[in-house]
Amino acid sequence: MTPKSSLFLGSSCVAFIAAVGSIFELSSGVPKFGNLTTTIILILSLPLGAWLFLAAVRDAKANQ
Repeated sequence: MTPKSSLFLGSSCVAFIAAVGSIFELSSGVPKFGNLTTTIILILSLPLGAWLFLAAVRDAKANQ
């Protein structure tokens, strides 16, 4: 595992934590940052987290 893939993997974790937090905030009924902002965070963090995770896996496989 390279430092680059570690950075991708760590960033992926942060993005997925933001997505899960957004889901919990939206399900509570009263999101702290409002419905629109929380929904935007959710919509952006899910594909970003998936892309970063795949980038980490590809980089790790390429540098074995």
